[in-house]
Amino acid sequence: MIDSFVMKNSNLVQDALLGVAIGDALGVPVEFIPRSVRDTDPVTGMREMGSHKQLAGTWSDDTSLTLCLAEMLCGPYSLTALAGYFINWKEHGFNTAHGYVFDIGIATSAAIHNLYSGYDPILAGGTDENSNGNGSLMRILPLVFFIKDKPIEQRFRIAQEVSSLTHRHIRSVVACFIYLEYARLLIGGNDKMTAYELMKKNVLSFLSESDVCPYEELTKFHRILEINVGNYDLCRLCDATVDEIYSSGYVINTLEASLWCLLHSNSFSEAVLKAVNLGEDTDTTGAVTGGLAGLLYGTTDIPTDWLEVLAKRREIEDLAAKMTQQMAL
Repeated sequence: MIDSFVMKNSNLVQDALLGVAIGDALGVPVEFIPRSVRDTDPVTGMREMGSHKQLAGTWSDDTSLTLCLAEMLCGPYSLTALAGYFINWKEHGFNTAHGYVFDIGIATSAAIHNLYSGYDPILAGGTDENSNGNGSLMRILPLVFFIKDKPIEQRFRIAQEVSSLTHRHIRSVVACFIYLEYARLLIGGNDKMTAYELMKKNVLSFLSESDVCPYEELTKFHRILEINVGNYDLCRLCDATVDEIYSSGYVINTLEASLWCLLHSNSFSEAVLKAVNLGEDTDTTGAVTGGLAGLLYGTTDIPTDWLEVLAKRREIEDLAAKMTQQMAL
């Protein structure tokens, strides 16, 4: 049975896309810099120059590839079309902030080369354990609007397909699935803790009753899902201190960090600044957190001065409107 629900408002695509872009742009100037520096020089707003020598409000590959997915979803669902957008981005600067690519992950670059070489899109991404960076998690959020009313089996399969263009290992797939399931519950109007508890139950029930994820892989998500505890009311991630949250480019670290930041904040700005000030892979932690915070708090909660300097804000809003209309949301 398809469990459908009414979305809490009609601007959620915009909230999601702008949330990703803002979080990304806050993190771009301080990417790769350790947390110890952020402890003494915390990010409090948009900065310019820095790690990538970019103007304030500039977003990176995280947002570019998110927008590529949104572009695909404005038409028929097509992995081939999505692959084409990814290639166009890497080769020609499509959906970039200023017309060129200045940041790309190793696994993503290799996968897009495979796509360019004619690989089946579903077979382009890496499958070895070292291919579990956050490159598919960072771009997956628009998919929630396409899968939200489908049965959970289809939601997982489609998430797996879209992740596999660049990251085909089951760990990356499950991370994307968890993120989308949580986002799905947020767009249904649940508060952040209710959505979190429901997500844990739904994901564990599905993954434990199906054969899509080996148990040893499922245990990698124990801090998020409490696999070995058996008490869904416990929240190890909620109880974690900042010193127990890691912000590298490893997909599980990024997922844990984004959920932790959202669960430990009460506004959009608090969530994304907390994410960026974790240091290291700041643009992606900011983008992944920002997408969820956008869904939870809405565009109206994003500081106006951040929106005013965001690169191609109007184009992002136009794409959001187009996607909303296409999906009749």
